[in-house]
Amino acid sequence: MKIAVCVKRVPDMDARFRISADGTSLDEGGLKFDINEPDAWAVEAALQLKEKAGQGEVVVLSLGPPAVQETIRKALSMGADRGIHLAADRIPFDGFSIARAIAAELKGGGYDLILFGKMSPDSSNGIVGAIVAELLDYACVTAISQLEIADGKGSAKRELEGAQEFVEFTLPAVLTVDEGLNTARYPSLKGIMAAKRKPLDSKPAQLGEPMVTIKSLAMPPARPPGKIVGEGAAAVPELVRLLQNEAKVL
Repeated sequence: MKIAVCVKRVPDMDARFRISADGTSLDEGGLKFDINEPDAWAVEAALQLKEKAGQGEVVVLSLGPPAVQETIRKALSMGADRGIHLAADRIPFDGFSIARAIAAELKGGGYDLILFGKMSPDSSNGIVGAIVAELLDYACVTAISQLEIADGKGSAKRELEGAQEFVEFTLPAVLTVDEGLNTARYPSLKGIMAAKRKPLDSKPAQLGEPMVTIKSLAMPPARPPGKIVGEGAAAVPELVRLLQNEAKVL
């Protein structure tokens, strides 16, 4: 089985963010970056499928500036076989541009599965996997939390609000991975050392002209200061009045 896993380099979302001087991007100074967690689950899923089959190849692909090679190397240290870096000055916001570049690279590659994380927290678009499936004319199942592959077919579970959905599909297919499918393994020291010797090809990304761009970024407004309305039971009437008339939550 030949599996491609598309991963993204994302900032630590617990960091304090600043907007760059251009007003349309983040200031990356001081930010820490890592592989998108749902993408790490997708890498783990690919590795488990290869291990279960006893053979196959797991190819990790990422698009962006040279720094994304570090993200690819982390996936290689987990156990993936080789990496592909689609070089671009920055990761565009337009999901179609990203999907077009990925599809152009993977088309004709003989992949049985193409895996993505369900979503990345920096852009929260969640559309690239589905667009790649459409461009390649592959079956597509999104947000899977359970997966079985056998005899050229697959079955998956999807968690819906208040329900579960079980689907079947034929290979080749594009899947996006949700929480609950697995827990990604940590790279071992042996894996980290081996990753340095694994092939990683870099080539220009075929992005084309974006159809969606960021016009401006703005930080959310500061929260107003808290208000103390009193103590004990005597404060309840005033608290209720404020919740009704000011906060409008009652």
